[in-house]
Amino acid sequence: MSDRMLMIERALWAEGYSHVAGVDEVGRGALAGPVVAGAVILSKGTFIPGVDDSKKLRPSGREAAYRIIREKALAVGVGICDPETIDRMNILHAALEAMRRAVEALDSAPSFLLVDGNRCFPNCELPFRTVVGGDAKSHSIAAASIIAKVTRDRLMRDLHRQYPDYGWNTNVGYPTQAHYAGLEVVGPSLHHRRSFRLAK
Repeated sequence: MSDRMLMIERALWAEGYSHVAGVDEVGRGALAGPVVAGAVILSKGTFIPGVDDSKKLRPSGREAAYRIIREKALAVGVGICDPETIDRMNILHAALEAMRRAVEALDSAPSFLLVDGNRCFPNCELPFRTVVGGDAKSHSIAAASIIAKVTRDRLMRDLHRQYPDYGWNTNVGYPTQAHYAGLEVVGPSLHHRRSFRLAK
């Protein structure tokens, strides 16, 4: 696993890029809440067991991996775009903006970006490579996906305490039967994305 997940990073380290940052975002398909991006720089040769594509991990596994990433990573950055920004910019551009903010939030300056998907944020001044399905191919991107996912899930569970009608403690803002049922009964909250279809 470590050899496969570090292949891209090792090639970049060998080229002299010592601070490779993985970048990923979560929350594009949700009806409510922010889109959140993570950026993670791992020291050369660092492999963290248990770090994989966040979608493959159980919540307890993600939480455990999140804590270890925070302890062992050279730098971790988080970028957030709220629903108002999503409605104004559209979800694609808000997701890219969240990625830019995550990179800017890194304590150490990256020398190269590995970005999940097929687009980097506009006007990026750093060398970068986009990696489709990157959270299953790059250890740095997988770490970023965990940072983003755990951060967003925690935000949505906190919001559930104020807005208990939508089931955000379990669906974290994504479209589910319980979420639609809540929308039908009480209507949208301040944290819903008005540019999204909020009814079945």
